[in-house]
Amino acid sequence: MLSDFVYIFIFWLVLFSIGLVFLPLTVTIFNKFFDRGYIFSKILGLTIISYLIWILSSFKIFPFATWEIILVFLAFIIFNTYLASKTGLKQIITLPIKLFVVEEAIFLFCLTFWSYIRGFNPQIHGLEKFMDYGFVNSIIRSTYFPPKDLWLTPFTINYYYFGHLVTVVLTKLSGINPDITYNLMIATLFAFAFSASFSIGTNLFHKLNPNSNKLIFLAGFLSAYLVSLGGNLHTIYIFFQTYTPPDKPVPFWQLPLQLNLTGYWYPNATRFIPFTIHEFPIYSFVVSDLHGHVLDIPFVLVFIAFIIKFFFEPKFTKLDLLLSSLLVAVFLMTNVLDGPIYLMIIGLVFYSKKVYQQAIDKDISFIKSMTLNHNSVILNVIKQVGIITVLSIVLSFPFWVNFKPFGAGIGVICAPTFLTKIGHIGPLLFEPDHCQRSPLWMLLILWGLPLFLTLVYLYYLIYKKPKQNSKLHILVTTLLISGFILVAIPEIFYVKDIYPAYYRANTVFKFGYQAFIIFGLIGGYILTRIFASAKSIPIVIKVVTCFLLFLAAIYPYFAINSYYGSLASYKGLNGFNYFSTLYPQDYKAILWLRQNISGQPVILEAQGDSYTDYARVSSNTGLPTILGWPVHEWLWRGRYSDNSVVTGNFDPTIHDVPAPRVNEVTTLYQTSDIQLTKELLKKYQVRYVFIGALERQKYLNLNEVKFTKLGKIVFSDGFTSIYKINQNL
Repeated sequence: MLSDFVYIFIFWLVLFSIGLVFLPLTVTIFNKFFDRGYIFSKILGLTIISYLIWILSSFKIFPFATWEIILVFLAFIIFNTYLASKTGLKQIITLPIKLFVVEEAIFLFCLTFWSYIRGFNPQIHGLEKFMDYGFVNSIIRSTYFPPKDLWLTPFTINYYYFGHLVTVVLTKLSGINPDITYNLMIATLFAFAFSASFSIGTNLFHKLNPNSNKLIFLAGFLSAYLVSLGGNLHTIYIFFQTYTPPDKPVPFWQLPLQLNLTGYWYPNATRFIPFTIHEFPIYSFVVSDLHGHVLDIPFVLVFIAFIIKFFFEPKFTKLDLLLSSLLVAVFLMTNVLDGPIYLMIIGLVFYSKKVYQQAIDKDISFIKSMTLNHNSVILNVIKQVGIITVLSIVLSFPFWVNFKPFGAGIGVICAPTFLTKIGHIGPLLFEPDHCQRSPLWMLLILWGLPLFLTLVYLYYLIYKKPKQNSKLHILVTTLLISGFILVAIPEIFYVKDIYPAYYRANTVFKFGYQAFIIFGLIGGYILTRIFASAKSIPIVIKVVTCFLLFLAAIYPYFAINSYYGSLASYKGLNGFNYFSTLYPQDYKAILWLRQNISGQPVILEAQGDSYTDYARVSSNTGLPTILGWPVHEWLWRGRYSDNSVVTGNFDPTIHDVPAPRVNEVTTLYQTSDIQLTKELLKKYQVRYVFIGALERQKYLNLNEVKFTKLGKIVFSDGFTSIYKINQNL
């Protein structure tokens, strides 16, 4: 455990150094914030460093290597030192150093806390961890970008990999084994989610009441807890008998009362509405897939901080424009739907700000101003959002050059019959029998807490009619409206993908995830207002508030204890050690590959279904294989089979389909035809053949002898062997 704390300290020191270097830029941007946006300096630094490295290696100006990262880091040390000298001594003296220390302590505590939690189940194994870790390992081995697709040679990754690149940048800077930094990155994302939400919560309440530090910190803590640890109201089922099966929920009022602390199954809160996924951050941190929606959390929180910043400032500066566009570009390359989501939100905030300014100029109320003609305002908003959109696409252009979108259009839920006969109009799809909508009672289970808090807040605005801080009320209301729009959109539209029954699952997931974050941030602010005004609030509202907050707050207790075995046995932070017990001989072979193979030569291994142990060699080494998880490749490529594929007439610009490769991999392992084996090995430029536990298990007619004729054995341990294929077949 002691060595794990050393790893945590090194990782924190790298993050602290990045934050310290970028503090002058951060303070310049967030100079009106209560805490000067201190915690965002780490996120901005990581974003800008990783982006510049990505650009340089995408245009092949510099190869992707540790020395390139250090060179870029040194360049930003010089830039920020110059910026600090321009800022002046007076600005530095007035910085809230004590608050910086508090926020840094919160960040370090969260990093250590979640690293410790991960140590009870650190395995990079199960769910989609093979995919995420494979991306990380492929990027580590990359010389230029885009990185190679480890599961479909010779193509590049056709997925959103920028967040994985950030993980690799930290891995290279820290010098720590990626088996460990995978888990440290999960802990870092948790620490960012908590500390950045704390910063946003404190700054929101500070604008309401700058003289009460206790309430300011309470608002920050509540926002941080709701975003990073809070659940939904599904935990009400702990008071009732368990419903079965889990994919067919029963209203809790129809179940017998029964305290059900041991029977409550925490994933049900994320799969409650049938045929959908509605995760939230704490579930993501618990299961620890290093996926785009989790990797994007820090960037999302910085963007929301930007929204708050420019809403209260007279001008949207060129620096605001550049950094906002950069963040949207990062969204597009990390978790694509976050791009249009936050373009919509920033548009709504632009609109509210301009209407508010119009009300001030005309000396009328905001509500009355809403009734005026806003054509010029709308055009101005469209122009600003359009500029951000164009700039974000320009900034992410190298990504799109090598990326083929796999979304097949925007479907309309419950399309009228006459439109289903047409099929589609432009990107809009009208598919028959696509009429899934969420029952109202289920939506209330998921979104009951933010809905209740919103109603309480609106009651306060309508009946109390506060005159102070009206601009803050407008911003909070706009963000709340944005959240509910995100909840409503998947009830009307869905982004078409390959899944037939779960056709709106990813849409509900991605839109709901961002709604949850926004509601959590604003929830801390509203809850603090309720607690601060306890004397004037009816007792029934206080009781309901406390009960709903309790239900949301207890979710981590069940999730952490279940996934991490009640924290009974600490295993350490190394996420690959489990493999030495599961497949001991394969484990040694994979270590040999890591230590002895440079670059990314193609390796042949058994292929198999998603979420299984197949593709374990490519995932844990970053060496590309002929085919890994075929359904994932189907999703990324948008197609599974192609009748035009002809064996022996391979065109890598066309035949990016997984289906034919299933039989080809089987043939390579089982055929006794030496000539056919040579042709297939040459077709995919295979340099190494891996024969281990899964290959012997899957291919019952395995023909290993032929590989001794086509190459030489370079590793052997028990039943596991690696053959190096002769280059001149």
